Amino acid sequence: MSKYTIGIDLGGTTMTAGIVNENYEIVGKLTWATRLPRPAEDLEKALADLCRTVARDNKVDFADIKYVGIGTPGSVNFTTGFVGFNTNFGYYDWNLGPDLEALLGCKVYVENDANAAAYGEYIAGGAKGYNDAVVITLGTGIGSGIILGGKILRGFNFAAGEMGHNVIVKDGIQCTCGRRGCWERYASASALTRETKAAMQADKNTIMWSMTQDIDHVNAKLAFDAAAKGDETARKVIDSWIEYVGVGIANVINTFEPEVICIGGGVSNQGEVLLAPVRAYAENETRNITTGKFPVICACQLHNDAGVIGAAALGSSI
Repeated sequence: MSKYTIGIDLGGTTMTAGIVNENYEIVGKLTWATRLPRPAEDLEKALADLCRTVARDNKVDFADIKYVGIGTPGSVNFTTGFVGFNTNFGYYDWNLGPDLEALLGCKVYVENDANAAAYGEYIAGGAKGYNDAVVITLGTGIGSGIILGGKILRGFNFAAGEMGHNVIVKDGIQCTCGRRGCWERYASASALTRETKAAMQADKNTIMWSMTQDIDHVNAKLAFDAAAKGDETARKVIDSWIEYVGVGIANVINTFEPEVICIGGGVSNQGEVLLAPVRAYAENETRNITTGKFPVICACQLHNDAGVIGAAALGSSI
């Protein structure tokens, strides 16, 4: 019986393939540049080469690979392996699963990348041992994956779980999705960076100016670092941003009532500095609705490996 699967985390800049064993441990991985733009057929051949190369480099016979799983941005029909659209890549109606099966000669599962990462955390990370979990990634936007009863919530059109595009401010900031006031426009890492820059422009005396060489190089970590040094302007930025994070987390709790919510992205490295006030805010917001045990709110554990492990485990998600 095959004891290995391959999981691929396919991104716009890089694509990483990992050999994963039966215990959901990565025994070897390889990262190549995605090299966009290029025709879909060329990328499919590169993905096939990546799979064979990572197997060869780790002395695994490709015949011993049970299946390949891929997490990709876009609208993915998990049943057919068909990617309806992937705006990051410029592909529409992409027959990724069947095409790659023909190239590799093995079963290929294709899933939305946020769902794959969430499944990785569920199967081997911060949500392991729980039946109902939501994984939220605070990055350029807000990615989310929802596990209910041990299964990925995909929705009728395979587009469920877009928590980042729930509106929290009516007629608020314009979002790339076309709506205004989406959660990710206020609670993503990029939103924190935007508000940090605005606060610096308004206060030339904040120590944040002495902590960075160029305002264009400001990132989401700066305000946390400055607040830790006692800077009041940075503290106000962080407090406001955490409230927006908490609003969305409260909405997640009221909608799905999960046992655990895992928060990922670079800002999750702040640990309890982030998690404790988010818990407090969300618990206060839901106290009159959720009368039982409050969900566990923790940081993701797998970090950059979540997508690879989750993709490699997709065969068990059916």
